[in-house]
Amino acid sequence: MSVQLLCTSRAFRKAALQLKNAKSYTTKVTPGQQLHGYRVQQVRSVPELELTAVALQHEATGAQHLHIDRDDVNNVFAVGFGTPVKDSTGVPHILEHTTLCGSQQYPVRDPFFKMLNRSLATFMNAFTAADYTIYPFATTNPVDYANLRSVYMDAVFHPRLEKLDFKQEGWRLEHEVPTDASTPIQFKGVVYNEMKGQTSDANYLYYSQAQQAMFPGTTYEHLSGGDPPAITNLSYEQLLEFHQSHYHPSNARFYTYGNFPLEDHLSAIGKELQNYAAVKPPHVNKIVQPWTGPRTVTGMCALDPLSPPDRQTKLSLSFLANDSNDVFENFSMKLLSYLLLDGHASPMYKALIDTNLGSEFSANTGYDNSTRSACLSIGLQGVKEDDVQLVQERIRSVLKQVKQEGFDAKRIEAAIHQMELGQKHKTADFGLTIMHGISSDWFNGVDPIDLLEINKNIDRLKHELSQGNFFESRIEKYLLNNPHTLTFIMRPDAQYSSNLVSEENARLAKKVSALTEADRKEILEKGKELLSNQDKTEDLSCLPTLHLEDISKTVKRTALDHTGLCNTPIQWRTTATNGITYFRAISTLPQLSDDLKLYLPLFCDALLSLGTKSQSMAEIDEEIRLYTGGLRASTTVSTNHSDIDHMEEGVALTGNCLDRNIDKMYDIFMKLVHDTNFDDVEKLKTLIVGNASGLVNSIADSGHVFARTYASSMLTPAMQNAEILSGMSQVAFMSQLAATEDLSNVVAKLKEISSLVLKQGSLRVAVTCGEDAISTNEKSLIKFISSLPEQGKASVSESKVFVPQFRKTFFPLPFSVNFSAKVLRGVPYTHPDGAKLQVLSSLMTTHYLHREIREKNGAYGGGARYAGLGGLFSFYSYRDPRTLETLDTYSSSVDWVQKRQFTDQEITEAKLSIFQSVDAPQNVSEEGMFQFVHGISDEMRQWRREELLQVTQKDIKEMAERYLVGSVSRNEYSTTILGEVTDKISAENGWDIKQWGSPSL
Repeated sequence: MSVQLLCTSRAFRKAALQLKNAKSYTTKVTPGQQLHGYRVQQVRSVPELELTAVALQHEATGAQHLHIDRDDVNNVFAVGFGTPVKDSTGVPHILEHTTLCGSQQYPVRDPFFKMLNRSLATFMNAFTAADYTIYPFATTNPVDYANLRSVYMDAVFHPRLEKLDFKQEGWRLEHEVPTDASTPIQFKGVVYNEMKGQTSDANYLYYSQAQQAMFPGTTYEHLSGGDPPAITNLSYEQLLEFHQSHYHPSNARFYTYGNFPLEDHLSAIGKELQNYAAVKPPHVNKIVQPWTGPRTVTGMCALDPLSPPDRQTKLSLSFLANDSNDVFENFSMKLLSYLLLDGHASPMYKALIDTNLGSEFSANTGYDNSTRSACLSIGLQGVKEDDVQLVQERIRSVLKQVKQEGFDAKRIEAAIHQMELGQKHKTADFGLTIMHGISSDWFNGVDPIDLLEINKNIDRLKHELSQGNFFESRIEKYLLNNPHTLTFIMRPDAQYSSNLVSEENARLAKKVSALTEADRKEILEKGKELLSNQDKTEDLSCLPTLHLEDISKTVKRTALDHTGLCNTPIQWRTTATNGITYFRAISTLPQLSDDLKLYLPLFCDALLSLGTKSQSMAEIDEEIRLYTGGLRASTTVSTNHSDIDHMEEGVALTGNCLDRNIDKMYDIFMKLVHDTNFDDVEKLKTLIVGNASGLVNSIADSGHVFARTYASSMLTPAMQNAEILSGMSQVAFMSQLAATEDLSNVVAKLKEISSLVLKQGSLRVAVTCGEDAISTNEKSLIKFISSLPEQGKASVSESKVFVPQFRKTFFPLPFSVNFSAKVLRGVPYTHPDGAKLQVLSSLMTTHYLHREIREKNGAYGGGARYAGLGGLFSFYSYRDPRTLETLDTYSSSVDWVQKRQFTDQEITEAKLSIFQSVDAPQNVSEEGMFQFVHGISDEMRQWRREELLQVTQKDIKEMAERYLVGSVSRNEYSTTILGEVTDKISAENGWDIKQWGSPSL
């Protein structure tokens, strides 16, 4: 086998070398041409996106292939299958997981995760959508591309789908301690716990239940990801049958993108498909039977401890719209949705958000054509129960008014301007963006190339608009006179979480009570077998891999110029930008009190939300959309590259515009900086309520980030400030402000901050633009900088010496799963141990923590990470069914790493995983930002690169002993858990349990 695999590896390299040296083949292909078993169906140039699209069909199987030929080094491959469902057992989602657990050519456990460390991929993942499943990756390396393409295709067409993998990834009955029959039997499984966490997210729950109610009798009335009570009904045999019937080339879509030649793709894929014959894919109904009259459906969710108890109702009106196969109608309805809902000037924002009827739009608000029949929804969350009827009436009233009055021509012009800018942005993940943009429609029968030709739709739109009654007719047809209208209302229930626990306990008890003695014996034996399988050392030589020599020895340098204007340092990045200027400014902050810092994020948002003394925010918002690609103000915190106990805090302004609008962009910024109307308390209240709601809603999806940020805040001043600005403290603070009626103190705080920040003496600027836009930028910059005061007021707080603290903190939240973090201090970016700690964290994740946290114990994710810029080493888990047991796993990983001897190959793989992100292509707007934001030069990056490449086995052992063992033995670490209340965590055993009603955290 080893000889054969060596030859395979050489074959990969030979194919990749040919691919690297080949010139684009796309210009030579013509419709009707036959290539490697394919027939070319279409070849179309799309100049607005600077690409040529080729549509092909595999003649023997009918497999469809879309190739996008574009001068882009970040090449993409994807293979997907239509996977509509007939129930909510989550079979396509569990199949997505188990498919990646080993295949015929690569018979190892979890080759997908192992390839993460044998590759320089810029992206690797898999997705289960409502009616399809897709497996994409992206890489700039031709050898890597050939490797990953082989692994992905073998995974989807020839997976092993072993029963133990189904149990690990899907669901299983297993003893709490798998080897101990005296411990209780539990439900376990990665997808099972993932979906328990997903359905704990009130926004996801609302969106999914509204969709289920909107499309009865179709695949969309079920959860393709799986509903936990239904997941435990899925059998292994059903999984196998689903793969057999759905993962066939006749049901497949292949997508390739970039500057690698088409012929290479077709040759490789054609070989994989050559032994298949055409079959008829299974049919599941996707088209809903239109209703004869409106319907109302209600649902329940958990009571949110962070939101006002009397403002937790969610509701929406959803309208069945067009067949999603109509490309122009999709385009038109998306634009209608934008005009109705997007921004301060939109009629629905004015009627629903500005009036404080709700905190923000509901999760399903907007036009959704991800289903076969599209729909448009308009709704609110954070609504008082007494206002439910009023919200419905207000929505209908606005629709009638807009139908009668139409939209302002400038608003339509602004929408088209945003499309123009969107086409011109040079993004690093453009190929993936296209893939995501076309997938739903492509799997529902739309010609994907039609979706790319934006200018055709814009030209037709302009013609239709000239005829009149364009949007008005659609409002009448789809929104006012549509019997298929759903009112979906979701109300909080204080018993919701306990009812979920009771349901799971009852379901578990029913299954356990039905077990025979033979079943119980099998559960114990299978638990031991799975544990043994997870612990065994595998021969990974069958997997292709890159090598250390595939990593460039030098950094990609960014040519920068540094000048000064008005005594302000200016960094220039001059490059091809498609006629766009990108602007960023950072104004460092004086020493502020923690109390005042809490208001900084609100201050930044206020600049773009309150309007000025002479213009409403709706008017300014229209200007922003008409003349820029978006403006933003935000807080920034950066750890010093040579001392983790020093930091820089600032306020950042960012924006971009077409070069013809440079002066307008800076003029708008000047208005916002100088004239923001902080006295508009009604708009301020709207902003506060919306921010509070958004922060609260983000916890369920990013709980591990919040846990890690809070734990880190005890250890360095930068993270202490980051936590104040964006962590749980900010969540609690904004929630408290949202409940405050008198905002006079808030207004005073915002004005005080305004007098302290955004001054000439604390400012630095970075501009990325084309050569011909430098002069225009200089003139506008001089005007902008000169308008700022030279200095702000004196510091309002004395500088404090930061002293690390080591605490255990618990945040009780109504989740069915937990998020945890344990964090230790490390070293700054320029310290030689930093690179070694980074490699150590990768090794611990790959070879221990992933297995223990995810595979064995069913958390959706977990591992260790070392923040090179922040200087902190952290352990974390995500959507984790366990609490204190995971903390024990963190501790045991330290013991494990001391005893483990790593091979040279394993250390190389750890380095490869790090260089994936280090060398990932950047958006044009981000080039040079490492230097601008963090002060880290190309020379520093080169030194750090060399340090990473030189890390050895001896270094790993020294780092574990010096930092991990030492910190743990001295109890010098900070721990945070977010999740469900448990009697295992109490103040008596050292936990600081946060109470949400307290004045501060």
